[in-house]
Amino acid sequence: MTMATAGAADLSSSETAKNTFITGLQNAHSLEKEALQLMNRQIERIENYPEMRQLLEQHVRETEGQVRRLDEILHNFGEDRSLLKDMATQVMGNIAAMAHVPMADEILKNSFANHAFENFEIASYKSLITMAEMTGHSRFIPALQETLREEEKTAQLIRDQIELITRRYLEREAQGLKADR
Repeated sequence: MTMATAGAADLSSSETAKNTFITGLQNAHSLEKEALQLMNRQIERIENYPEMRQLLEQHVRETEGQVRRLDEILHNFGEDRSLLKDMATQVMGNIAAMAHVPMADEILKNSFANHAFENFEIASYKSLITMAEMTGHSRFIPALQETLREEEKTAQLIRDQIELITRRYLEREAQGLKADR
């Protein structure tokens, strides 16, 4: 038992807690669908930052696996993803991805937003793991932890690239080259 679970209430018989966990899983599913839209739109536009393109392409593949894991967990509850939430967040993802397009520093804004988004996902998965523990659904924790590790790795990789991206952006801009993407 970890410090986090020491003295934690057993909510395994609480329908309310279980429903909150299921809703959290559906929300995470929608969040991943939004992330896919964001990343795919950015990948289409990146021209001068191959490291960021490669990172996003890798994370798209990971995110597709994350969606499958969430589908499997939801299936175990006899639940499905929320189609309405999925559709809404995919539209939001496309809109958000295009929000930085007119910016002269599109690549920088996208890098900052991607780092923030990954950290939001990290918080979401930490919460889902806690819910799984408290509601007696610990069999789903390994899948959630796998996703958490992927999100933490991606957040770190994005963070590590911000200085490089910023330097390359400024150098290209100073040379009169296209730097925005």
